[in-house]
Amino acid sequence: MFSNKKEMIRENETSAAVNIIGIGTIITGDIQSKGDIRIDGTLKGSVKTSGKVVVGQAGKIEGDIECNNADIAGSLSAKITVGQLLSLKATAKLTGDLITNKLAIEPGAAFTGHCSMGAVVKDIKHVEKTEAKEKTA
Repeated sequence: MFSNKKEMIRENETSAAVNIIGIGTIITGDIQSKGDIRIDGTLKGSVKTSGKVVVGQAGKIEGDIECNNADIAGSLSAKITVGQLLSLKATAKLTGDLITNKLAIEPGAAFTGHCSMGAVVKDIKHVEKTEAKEKTA
């Protein structure tokens, strides 16, 4: 009985965690998290989180990103899928495809690639669930 409460507290603590990759740090590999992620260093790999991804001005990502919300001020060479709001700040440089529900682009941001917005995100998630069911069947 008590262990269930402790496990619930641990899950809440990890989902509220903020993960930071600092300036000068280079990571090669994939990152999965339930909490928010801030990247000021370099990541060569993918990011998957149910939280928010923030890429600072010095941050660079080469890989795919899947998250609920994102604020981008650095450089991305990626396919980015955002469930809610993707915000490209004035210093952002994005090369790749983006799929999002809502998009905010500040003047000065650079974007090269394809963009899908709105109901497309819901359709993609539905297709992914269907494909997953077919693989298990």
